[in-house]
This record gives sequence, structure tokens and C-alpha cells, in this order.
Amino acid sequence: MIDDLDARLIGLLNAEPRIGVLECSRRLGVARGTVQARLDRLQERGVIRGFGPEVDPAALGYQVTAFITLEIRQVGGHDPVAARLAAIPEVIEAHTITGGGDMLCRIVGRGNQDLQRVIDLIVDVEGVQRTSTVIALATPVPQRTLPLVRAAARQ
Repeated sequence: MIDDLDARLIGLLNAEPRIGVLECSRRLGVARGTVQARLDRLQERGVIRGFGPEVDPAALGYQVTAFITLEIRQVGGHDPVAARLAAIPEVIEAHTITGGGDMLCRIVGRGNQDLQRVIDLIVDVEGVQRTSTVIALATPVPQRTLPLVRAAARQ
């Protein structure tokens, strides 16, 4: 799927997202055209999905992170619920899941009272039958993908 050069390129872009193609080629010791072709291929295959800034919700004032499991009325399905959840800015991720619930969302709030407001908005979404919420206390392993990139390059 990817090789060592792809992994080194992704690692470099992860460490320095504003670096240019020419500087990447210099640091990796390959031609500029090679770097551009690799970037294009990685984007076309969906390995690299974007180059936007990584935003920290806490730095925007959203100090509380929680995970809420939703049980959804099966008549309407997941899609209408997901569309309604997408209209709530504090819902920053939603995944359909197996197990005790149907959907798992990562949500944020400015504090506990604000988090309650967000939970109330979610509970009011048509199709949501029941919820269960846990508040994150710390993030000892933040979201990361570079270990996966390195493992994929070794395979």
C-alpha cells in the first residue's frame, strides 16, 4: 500500500504541515517531481485526506470532552440521525458502532453546564431513543496515525 518513502513523506508533512514540495524533496533526498507524484497518488488513494490545520477544541474554549453512546430507533436508520447531529457544532465526531449502542459521538462543551446543553440537543434529535455519556478526564494517547503509517510501510 505504501513504502518507506511514502511513510517518510507523510511523517515530514505531519511534523511540518506548511513545508513545501521543494523543501520536502531536499530533506528526503529525492526529486521534486517524485515528491509531487507521491503526494498526488497518496491523495488520490485517500491516504492523505487534507492539509488543513489541526484545531484543539480546548484552545477555542471547549474545555470538556465527552463520548456519548446513542441508541437509535431502527425505523429511520442512522443517516437521518447523523444528518441532524452534523448540525450541532459541538458534535465533532460520530461513528456507527456495534455493541450496546448504535452510534458513538465525541462531543465538546465549554464546561459541564454547556455540555449538558449539548447532551440535551442530542437527546432531542428525532430517532434518538436513549443515550449514555462519559466525560474524558485526560488524553494520554491523542489521536494519531503515524504509527499506522510506519507499520503499513514495513508490511
